Amino acid sequence: MTAKSWGKILFFASAALLLLFLPLLIESDYVMHLLIMSGIYIISTQSLNFIAGYMGAISIGHAAFCGIGAYTSALLALHFGLPFWVTSACGTGLAGLVGLFLAIPTLKLKSSYLVITTIAFGKIVHLLFVNTIWLTRGPLGLLGIPAPFELNIGPLRVDFGSKAHYYYFVLGAVCLVMVLFHRLVNSRTGRAVMAIREDDIAAEVIGVDVMYHKIMVFVIGTGAAGFAGTLYAHYIHFISPETFSIYESITLLIMVIVGGSGSFFGPVLGAVSITFLLEQLRFLSDYRLMIYGVILFFVIFFMPRGLIGLFDLAEARLVPALSGLFSKRARP
Repeated sequence: MTAKSWGKILFFASAALLLLFLPLLIESDYVMHLLIMSGIYIISTQSLNFIAGYMGAISIGHAAFCGIGAYTSALLALHFGLPFWVTSACGTGLAGLVGLFLAIPTLKLKSSYLVITTIAFGKIVHLLFVNTIWLTRGPLGLLGIPAPFELNIGPLRVDFGSKAHYYYFVLGAVCLVMVLFHRLVNSRTGRAVMAIREDDIAAEVIGVDVMYHKIMVFVIGTGAAGFAGTLYAHYIHFISPETFSIYESITLLIMVIVGGSGSFFGPVLGAVSITFLLEQLRFLSDYRLMIYGVILFFVIFFMPRGLIGLFDLAEARLVPALSGLFSKRARP
């Protein structure tokens, strides 16, 4: 193994160790809350990036699928007392199923028409959450959504009502989703999807089943968004229609663009940075769209590759430095 490879291993191992020990280093519940929300947003943005970044189908209704997952899981837990694993699977599956029914007619549309359709879909789902008061309690929302579960392993008690424990729970979910998308992106399917993004006609000529891959990507992406919604619902213990409005969909798209659309770690950087930034700018919440416009202008003109471009630059400088340490140790 080369010194450069050892440098990369040390770089990512250090990041992994930092993530594992963060709850021990951070005493503030407020910061832990932001880290948990960042993890949930990472799953949401990674799912949207798979659709918009890798396939090139811009969706501005993605928060609706998070809402479908959240409401499904919450209602099943509240009314039937089902465990989290069952409710979460149902929420994820229903979001993917709705994504399938939406994908079949809409993915034949091009560019702006697809964007308009996803905006309309997001608005329809939001209105359903508001007006089906007998089921969702409308604007009042659903209260008292239970935490996932408790684990008792001998003297060890794991309570996911605790922020530190829920952080590890979300971290595990993020790792699972990241591995899934990494395998998809680097598979034959992923190469076919990126070919469709570049030129769907050329991809079809070389034998790629364009509609099949588009539908599959949309179903996987919307299902993952539903899963993120279930994590959110059982963490906050309350959901309402406003949580999954069109503004939330725009927030997710901003995270993808700021992080670096079409890159694997871009959504991670975008989700974490925007989550912390918006929290610091909470007092300007009435000017959210203006803030988004300023962020987009800055990123497009000064960081066209997003934050991942800066990350790659830092890695390019740090990895050789770490590699140099190994090369010096290797010398007799």
